[in-house]
Amino acid sequence: MLPLLILFLGRLHYCFSHNLDEVSLPKSYLLDKSFIASDQSNSEKVVSVADYGAKGDGNDDSQAFQKAWKEVCASSTSATLMVPNSKSYHLKPVTFEGPCKANVKVVVEGAIQASNNIADWGQENPSYWIKFDGVDNLIVQGGGTINGNGKTWWQNSCKRKQSSALTFYSCNKLRVDNLRMIDSQKMHLSFERCTNVNASHISITAPEESPNTDGIHVTQTQNIVITDCVIQTGDDCISIVSGSKNVVARNINCGPGHGISIGSLGEGNSAAQVSGVTVDTAKLTGTTNGVRIKTWQGGRGYARDITFSNVVMQNVKNPIIIDQNYCDSDKPCHQQGSAVEVSGVVYKNIKGTSASKVAIDFECSKSVPCHDILLQDINLVGVDGGSVESSCQNVHWGKTGTVVPFCSNN
Repeated sequence: MLPLLILFLGRLHYCFSHNLDEVSLPKSYLLDKSFIASDQSNSEKVVSVADYGAKGDGNDDSQAFQKAWKEVCASSTSATLMVPNSKSYHLKPVTFEGPCKANVKVVVEGAIQASNNIADWGQENPSYWIKFDGVDNLIVQGGGTINGNGKTWWQNSCKRKQSSALTFYSCNKLRVDNLRMIDSQKMHLSFERCTNVNASHISITAPEESPNTDGIHVTQTQNIVITDCVIQTGDDCISIVSGSKNVVARNINCGPGHGISIGSLGEGNSAAQVSGVTVDTAKLTGTTNGVRIKTWQGGRGYARDITFSNVVMQNVKNPIIIDQNYCDSDKPCHQQGSAVEVSGVVYKNIKGTSASKVAIDFECSKSVPCHDILLQDINLVGVDGGSVESSCQNVHWGKTGTVVPFCSNN
């Protein structure tokens, strides 16, 4: 009896001394735990797109998907929209509109393909292919494939406006997981004006030379956690732009692509605000940038409270970069008196190899210098193991631990 009592007291002490709510995490992790949509495994209603005539035979199945969506969205009880396995369904641009009466789950077990006929996009040429608009408490999952058939658009990218593959617009309490996305015309997965989002186990693939094919794009979205994703594209693996707050990206495998980027911000003298971003545990291989913050001259606002930690670089051209003089324009960008303020940025435990001589590049604004930049435990070398350099202009920074290469000029 005494041993059992001792075991019980020991376990009780463990529970009190290991309260998960008290684990020390970056504050961006401490999000509202209620945001993750419930599993809805006890859905009372399952509607297959095949029930409404979707054939998966190469012809357009858009109307069948729309009809099936209307049924699940109008259901008074939780409902599931099923995209069956072993079929590939072709869709023109479609929007699945909310609000819905009850929780909805979309299970993609088969494949969904965009029409490769440019005429199917019509004269309006929409910016979206598959769009969920104003749907709360939504789950999209299933292990299937979403294929944007982007090759036709990449070849004509200067002549036609491209569409993002899968967009969630103004959705709250959203979960997206276990999907494979390939060859989007433009951005693969976009979250716009959403709140309380969990996106995990997403595989995104497009050719390295494909234009504007960002993996995951976050804009005007708050409280989003992106975890366990493999992203190989022709543009940013993850791009975080204005209006985004409390963004966590964890366990990200990126490359090829343009790295993990905050920005661009402040284009056209606009105001931009990004805060509370944490990138923790990432591997970047063969990317043109590693972890990047980019802002246009003449903008205003801020990018602050940002942490990049536990990042491994392999053959990355610009491993650590802040560019407050970003200019993606055919015309020269002249020096201006305003800029998006960059502050409170921590780079911690970042190591690996740089494909360029300058491994740390802080090119900040003369009028609005970067400040409160902390480098901690950085070890970057050349691909051949040789030394690399830093360029640190108009930046107020500090360091802890060993920092290689060392920022020697301000």
